[in-house]
Amino acid sequence: MERRSFLSLMAAMAGTPLVARCARLATAPTPPTIYRSEAGRLEIDLTASLNQVSLDGRSATLMTYNQQIPGPQLEVRSGDRLQIRFTNALDQPTNLHYHGLHLPPTGLADDPFRTVAPGETALYDFQIPDQHPSGFFWYHPHVHGLVASQVFHGLAGTILVRGEDEAPELQSAQEAVLVLQDFDLDRRGQVQEPTPVFRMWGRQGNLITVNGQSQPRFSLPQGGLLRLRILNASASRVYQLQLADHPWWLAATDGRSLAAPVAQESVILAPGERADLLVPGNRNSGSYALLSLPYDRGIAAMAKSMMGHGAMMESGTDGAEEPQTIATLDYGGEASDAGSPAVVNLPATLSTVEPLPEPSIVREFVFDHGIDPETRDPFLINGRAFGHHRVDTQVQVGTVEDWVLVNKAGMDHPFHLHTNWFQVISRNGQPEPLRAWRDTVNLRAYETVRIRIPFRDFAGKTVYHCHILDHEDQGMMGIVEMV
Repeated sequence: MERRSFLSLMAAMAGTPLVARCARLATAPTPPTIYRSEAGRLEIDLTASLNQVSLDGRSATLMTYNQQIPGPQLEVRSGDRLQIRFTNALDQPTNLHYHGLHLPPTGLADDPFRTVAPGETALYDFQIPDQHPSGFFWYHPHVHGLVASQVFHGLAGTILVRGEDEAPELQSAQEAVLVLQDFDLDRRGQVQEPTPVFRMWGRQGNLITVNGQSQPRFSLPQGGLLRLRILNASASRVYQLQLADHPWWLAATDGRSLAAPVAQESVILAPGERADLLVPGNRNSGSYALLSLPYDRGIAAMAKSMMGHGAMMESGTDGAEEPQTIATLDYGGEASDAGSPAVVNLPATLSTVEPLPEPSIVREFVFDHGIDPETRDPFLINGRAFGHHRVDTQVQVGTVEDWVLVNKAGMDHPFHLHTNWFQVISRNGQPEPLRAWRDTVNLRAYETVRIRIPFRDFAGKTVYHCHILDHEDQGMMGIVEMV
């Protein structure tokens, strides 16, 4: 999209402040509560509310699940029944979406169209399918028009599906779950509402936290194996991560295991994406920094020309020119053989990622900017903004389709599909080298990505959308009906 056309959309935007009830007492930062299923069941109470919490050594007013940033970690196994009594203590509607889980999009499971009114308690009640693979997933709100603000205020929590389908080395490895969130706070600790320009770009904060903390530390014994499970729970920020002066291996994308570990220099996570990374304790004792490297999702040059570098940086927009440490890995113990690195065996195989059959249908989805004539929303898929009562795509359960995702815009648009996983087949006509299961894939500016989707098990309506959540809220979403 041309810069001139982009700027012409600014007049169509207007920020909408959101207000919610606030608890009076601040809570100290603590690790998220872990709820584990027992005897095939997990029953919990979960409350969304506005609370004062300690964030980076200061009091901040954030939306929380059970007064925690991030929310509680839920651990279940395939076949388990999960019952969540969800109370909305905010003064705006909200709901729960179970991002990445293969669940029915209907009833009391993962219905993105369901809303829970302020003051209401609703039941979410569903079974994890018997053959559901183990993996790393998460939950967050999904009421259209409020998603970006509620996630940016802190609403996010993790879900781990445990299973015997994991490699023994993974089951015995030390594990650390890292939830990456960014915040934009004023001097009173209130989340600042973005201007229309920053809603257009996608809101970002200049405070990056890991599990609600600034630059936390994680430990790894010499000779051990650490499994970092990293979630990008930010509303817009794309992270390019690197473990400085230390090798690591990608073991899973969006919670699903690869066939074998793959060495990485750095890993890019768009909003909603997850990555499992294996870190062998085969370096000398000491501290190793987890870095967030500069990443331009297509707005830095435009921001500089419109606002100037200083204003852009103060507002938390893409533009950081130096890597920043967001966490630190500390080694304990002594290196073996008088200083020689320890030998740590990585698993040779992790899982089977089966090739998918050729598609029965190929569809094209064009992501672009404009003005929808009916809604006046500026973010479009195939020339239209989201319509609550319009089915955009109808598919047959039991079939495989290829979707060609065409980004005609000058900024990234991460694509997320609810309910069903997919595999990336090609980028800009070049075959994807790594076969992997995904539920989110980033579309770089002017990039074309072809994905292959097996529509399995569940009928009903759900959605696909850009996971820059301001873009989703402003129209970049469609409804798919599975029949």
